[in-house]
Amino acid sequence: MKRWPVLGVSLAVLWLFVRGAPLFEPVALFGEFLLGLALGIPIAFGFRRFYAESVKLGRAVNAVPYALLYVLVFLRELATANVDVAYRVLSPSMPIHPGVIEVPLRVKSDLGITTIANSITLTPGTLTMDYNEETNTLYVHAIDARDPAAIVAPIRTWEDYALVIFDEELSPDDPVPVYGGEPDGN
Repeated sequence: MKRWPVLGVSLAVLWLFVRGAPLFEPVALFGEFLLGLALGIPIAFGFRRFYAESVKLGRAVNAVPYALLYVLVFLRELATANVDVAYRVLSPSMPIHPGVIEVPLRVKSDLGITTIANSITLTPGTLTMDYNEETNTLYVHAIDARDPAAIVAPIRTWEDYALVIFDEELSPDDPVPVYGGEPDGN
C-alpha cells in the first residue's frame, strides 16, 4: 500500500487531538475528521517523496501499541523530570552535578535515532549534545550525572519500543552495546 494515504489519515487523526475534537459528539467528531483529511491528504501527497513509497499495513498496525507505549513512557519521564528539575532549581543549595554520558544505541535508522535524541532533549535535565555515526553513540548532558544508569534506563526503554516502531534489524531482546559512559564531571 502506498505510504502517503496512510500518512494523510494519520495526520487527520492527529488533527482530532490537536483540535480537541469532542469524543461524545459523533457528528462533530466526524466533521473534524473530514476537515483533518482535507488538510492531511494534500500535505501527505505534497511531501510523498520524502517517505518510502510503500508501507506494510500489517507491520504498521503492529507498531501502534509500541508507539502508544513509547508516548506513555515519555510522558511519565517528562513529568518526573519536570518535578526533579523544579526541586533542583528551588533548592537553596542547587544540587546539580552535571556531566556527559555516552549512550551506545541499537537503533540504526535516522528516524529512530532522531526520535530518541529528541525525546532526550525534550526531557528537562537532559540534552542530546552530539551523535557519533561511527560508533552509533549519543552524547547526553545531564543535570545530575552521578548515576549514569538512571539516566540511561529510560533511554533504553524508549529504544526498545523504537526498535519495533521503526522496524529495525535488531530487536529489544538483542544485547545492549557495552556501556562506556562515565560522566566527565564538567
